[in-house]
Amino acid sequence: MAFDFGALLEKMKMLLASDHASIVSINLFVALICACIVIGHLLEENRWMNESITALTIGLCTGVVILQISGGKTPHIFMFSEDLFFIYLLPPIIFNAGFQVKKKQFFRNFMTIILFGALGNLISFITISLGAIGIFRKMNIGKLEIGDYLAIGAIFSTTDSVCTLQVLNQDEMPLLYSLVFGEGVVNDATSVVLFNAVQNFDLSHINTTIALQLVGNILYLFISSTFLGFIAGLFSAYVIKKLYFGRHSTDREVAIMILMAYLSYMVAELFSLSAILTVFFCGIVMSHYTWHNVSENSRVTTKHTFATLSFIAEIFIFLYVGMDTLDMEKWKFVSDSPGISVKVSSILLVLVLVGRAAFVFPLSFLSNLTKKSPDEKIDFKQQFTIWWAGLMRGAVSMALAYNQFTKGGHTQLRGNAIMITSTITVVLFSTVVRDLNFLLTFDNLEKE
Repeated sequence: MAFDFGALLEKMKMLLASDHASIVSINLFVALICACIVIGHLLEENRWMNESITALTIGLCTGVVILQISGGKTPHIFMFSEDLFFIYLLPPIIFNAGFQVKKKQFFRNFMTIILFGALGNLISFITISLGAIGIFRKMNIGKLEIGDYLAIGAIFSTTDSVCTLQVLNQDEMPLLYSLVFGEGVVNDATSVVLFNAVQNFDLSHINTTIALQLVGNILYLFISSTFLGFIAGLFSAYVIKKLYFGRHSTDREVAIMILMAYLSYMVAELFSLSAILTVFFCGIVMSHYTWHNVSENSRVTTKHTFATLSFIAEIFIFLYVGMDTLDMEKWKFVSDSPGISVKVSSILLVLVLVGRAAFVFPLSFLSNLTKKSPDEKIDFKQQFTIWWAGLMRGAVSMALAYNQFTKGGHTQLRGNAIMITSTITVVLFSTVVRDLNFLLTFDNLEKE
């Protein structure tokens, strides 16, 4: 059999072209992240801008430039991957949230945070899912299954509180800061748990048994994931205390903390648990026990390392969302009926508003019944701020939407394309408009 050198040469050329494209993509994103950091630094005193809005804006501008260069075509500079998001970008963000959290305030308001983040998220999930089923089935948006509607509920019940925390002062408003921060993290974890639970069940014939199994699965994931996070954090503290790595090298201490934190996340993924909850509570335990067992140099290094990794991951996500907004492949499916796309986005925004109001005010009332001190109670202005602060949809919503409605970042179905473009619209609108309006609301709160 003759060896086909021509075919081998063609394969080598394709591999080289693929490698070159990857290098171009990496160079572009690294340069853009640097630009976001520099511009964010220059705009640090401007309360109307923050890293997320800056990254979105730069991503949009870059997308426009790429479209002009490519003659209106959409070259996929970077293919979206759910694995990239959930395995590499999300862990440092969630872990740093747990590692940096003020534990006294967090656990003082723990029941209220769990009430908002878990039960509140469930109420929002049900509200948005039922609304989507009742409204979208009557619209001409393509074929969607019952699992898609429930996935929409999970996608749009998740919040993104990162930007809100940039304008909340922890010292001036500790209660509000703690509630918004804690609810945001628990809410994200709950949404991912709900999303995974919905995907793992046959929802073509829903009955009482399936509903109870769904609830039981959610409770199991919550308890087991939290327990695994505590065990991983305590084990890291025990290993570092007994072996005392700092006697010889702080590098070993830093490395073991980073690797064991990431290991907790991957073990949770391995056993199909909620890796977000696991790594979040691992971060809390490590900051309380492990961090105090390392040398002073390691404490400073780990604190800044975790914060830096989280910061870069967040910028990368918002950059990609901004660039992907101008992916013409998705928008061509709705170009013949832009009115439907606007209606779907508007309906989703209304459902988000209603879903959030459905739990913030009632659960705040229940929480206040258990508080004895007036300072610990949540007044109406604070309730309104919590409701408004949680309206922003961001990275987790985008990742879940891509997971449900695309394959490798692409979609060829009209209904799926409409849901992706609507998710992008909601994320952009809620991130920019809500953030600016919240700043005005927060200014009024400070004056009063």
